[in-house]
Amino acid sequence: MVSKWTKEQLPNVLIDQKSAMKIGPFGSQLKKELLQKRGNYRVYGQENVYKNDFSFGDRYLSKEKFEGLKSSEICSNDIVISTMGTIGHCAIVPSNILPGIMDSHLIRLRLDNKKVNHLFLKYILQSESIQNQIKKMSVGGIMDGLSTSIIKQIEISYPSINEQKNIAESLSDIDQLINSLSELIKKKESIKNAFLENLVTGARRFKGFDGEWENINLGGTSLLKARIGWQGLTTSEYLESGFSYLITGTDFKKGTINWKDIHFVEKHRYDQDKNIQVKDDDLLLTKDGTIGKVALVKNLNKPATLNSGVFVIRPIKNKYLTEYVYYVLTSSVFRTFLNKLAAGSTISHLYQKDLTNFEFFLPSSLKEQKAVATILSDIDKEIFKLEEKLEKYKKIKQGMMEQLLTGKIRLA
Repeated sequence: MVSKWTKEQLPNVLIDQKSAMKIGPFGSQLKKELLQKRGNYRVYGQENVYKNDFSFGDRYLSKEKFEGLKSSEICSNDIVISTMGTIGHCAIVPSNILPGIMDSHLIRLRLDNKKVNHLFLKYILQSESIQNQIKKMSVGGIMDGLSTSIIKQIEISYPSINEQKNIAESLSDIDQLINSLSELIKKKESIKNAFLENLVTGARRFKGFDGEWENINLGGTSLLKARIGWQGLTTSEYLESGFSYLITGTDFKKGTINWKDIHFVEKHRYDQDKNIQVKDDDLLLTKDGTIGKVALVKNLNKPATLNSGVFVIRPIKNKYLTEYVYYVLTSSVFRTFLNKLAAGSTISHLYQKDLTNFEFFLPSSLKEQKAVATILSDIDKEIFKLEEKLEKYKKIKQGMMEQLLTGKIRLA
């Protein structure tokens, strides 16, 4: 016979000690001047939980201070929960960490392992139902954040220890797939970035190409246009459907345009300015908001125009291929240019008069430009496929959590 699930408040599955649930020490107990850059006793914070990496950080204590704050020590299999920022994020403390304490942005839970498996409880705390409980109970507080009083009110349901372990193992298996795929994507992105920096600077050349590279000025070789202010396009004119796509900076997604969630405008707004009537292979660049986002227009299936926050860039007399310059604009070459414009401050707007001064090297041969763009595009396509696979696995995991952590599917 399959056993029933038990429902009770979270404190009832903790060890029978006053210290079973504890928040880290606050300011007067853990002043900045007490912290060291090196040592044998670490101070752990929510950054360790977000990264799920307890080797990260450079805050240490003397042995004497650690002993004085030992009640806030975290140990193997403790569950720690973030109380600020992304509240409710949790991690299991691994066995190989340096001795240390948590700071005031973490809450520690010590479990009664006869009642609940630590990995199972971690998944329960990450589940949608528990996260919704936390959000609901956090509303109306004096300040945004998670407290022990909120944690004490959380209600959880759990099956037998054996079934908990089976559930945790199943979810852990899909997590391993997700983590290994995430690492592969990072590796591919690292390879791509190394290729990018070498290829757009000429540090690496393909066989068969030995022609000269030239230094060109973007303003002198391009048509740079944007919607000008007097045209007065307002957000009230953004439509759910209409004659023309309206491309904004928020529509940029992984180097292209997300046509799925885009807004529209009426025909007269499209007709108003021929210079910003977008075409396939146009290069787009954000000039407001997040400065310097780049997209290459592909698969355009109806008229499209721009809002005032985006430049369109087109070569004059086929001086360059836009797919090549797209990669220049995503490289450190362009980031360095923007950093010089900022001169230590934050740029809130990229002016056309400044953009026209951007200079960069490129192969005189369009064939070499094409070769560079093709190899980088092929790597991007490979990364995109891996990212799609990753999203698929994440959806599978979400579905598994909804079924396994609610008892809809049993693994007794």
